[in-house]
Amino acid sequence: MKVTRSTLDKARAVNIEPKYYGAFAEIGAGQEVARFFFMAGKASQTIAKTMSAYDMIYSDEIYGKEKSGRYVCESRLLKMLDKEFQLLIRRLDASRGNKTQFFAYANTVSTGDGVKKVSHGWMGVRFQTKPRGAANDLVIHVRLLDKYRLQQQEALGILGVNLVACAFENLQQPQKIVDALTENLKPGQVSIDYVKITGPDTTEIDNTQLGIELVRKNWAECVLFSPNGQIESVAESVFDKSVIVDRGQFKPITNSHLALLETAKTQIQKDFGKDQLRDNLEICEIVINQPHKKEQLKDEDLVQRVRSINLAGKHAMISNFYYFYRLKNYVRQSSKRPLALIMSIQHIDRLFDEKSYADLEGGLLEGLGKLLDKDTHLYLYPNYENDTCLSVKTYKPHKSVKHIYEHFLSSGLLKDMTQCSEIKNFIHSTQIEEWIKQRRTEWEKHVPAAVRDLIKKDSFWGFKPERAKTR
Repeated sequence: MKVTRSTLDKARAVNIEPKYYGAFAEIGAGQEVARFFFMAGKASQTIAKTMSAYDMIYSDEIYGKEKSGRYVCESRLLKMLDKEFQLLIRRLDASRGNKTQFFAYANTVSTGDGVKKVSHGWMGVRFQTKPRGAANDLVIHVRLLDKYRLQQQEALGILGVNLVACAFENLQQPQKIVDALTENLKPGQVSIDYVKITGPDTTEIDNTQLGIELVRKNWAECVLFSPNGQIESVAESVFDKSVIVDRGQFKPITNSHLALLETAKTQIQKDFGKDQLRDNLEICEIVINQPHKKEQLKDEDLVQRVRSINLAGKHAMISNFYYFYRLKNYVRQSSKRPLALIMSIQHIDRLFDEKSYADLEGGLLEGLGKLLDKDTHLYLYPNYENDTCLSVKTYKPHKSVKHIYEHFLSSGLLKDMTQCSEIKNFIHSTQIEEWIKQRRTEWEKHVPAAVRDLIKKDSFWGFKPERAKTR
């Protein structure tokens, strides 16, 4: 049976360990994390300094200005960690460095009271795993979902204690990190869309795996991985950008997928104007929990898919957005610019299935109304089956929703993104996987070279190098 410690117990466990000693710097939501350590007792054994630099001029004087002019951002947090950790080493290493694991905790947070739509923050701890050891970082981005400011501050304090305790207690057991970070928090209190652990003592930790686990356990709606394989904050990445999202399986990503993204960019230029592509983000999205599927995707498989997407030069998103309108709402928190959603016409039945919107008071009409508007278009690519091409124009919706379908079609919010003749040679991921399992080599020319090499090198999706055969 799992034993859950209270937040005060976790803070006290850090306090009574004489080798842990550090500083706390908190901006924007009170000294909520330091407060727990003081309340737990024995804080004098752990806390060298606490501070809050609320005034912007004071904050800039201490940590320097951000080029963006923003204060709640990752770059600000990293400057805070740099400053506070360096001060600890400079001032205290000579007197106690041989017996102390120093740490610096920092956060920069914006809270609200229901009027402010997005309450969020960056939190992190820089720490040593042995006296005079190298510095390691544990950084997260969190959205505070409680309605009222005091509740948000309480959640922030709990999360901050978990962060410090996790740095010292759980890094040797990566499978326990997400549970440790979210201990004593209730579902719906926070959403953590970014967790990144770096440093010479943390090389065994897979940040991609951690991100996927956050989504699977419903502590995040989605996580995003950049082409260099690093996790990124979704809010930071999509901020004031035009966004193109291709939803698929990507097992693996194929040249056909890349061609679709290029077609989508051309379509955006045509529909919204060339200037809307001056700064855009292309995302390949995989939905992790799909109610209509009996078997859920395994973490190892998802990691492989993310790696293949990144090697193709695209951002990979793992999400819980089974319904497109939830994806749209999430993106709209950070960008009001055009949003293009790409989907195979094969899945249009689910999009216009009234059962899919049973949780909405206005049903299907409300769901589609929340999804499609003048700045959000859905582009569907045709599908060939038995020499018959299904497209937006040839699709026959159920008579109960026919009028709704025709409305969105005539409004230009639902579109064929390419002609049937252009899609006839489209290669789906399922075809690539089938060829790989059959040990047929023609799959190699239908995926990007870097993806081909990855599949061969790491034997993804059943690849076996011996006795490869052609037709």
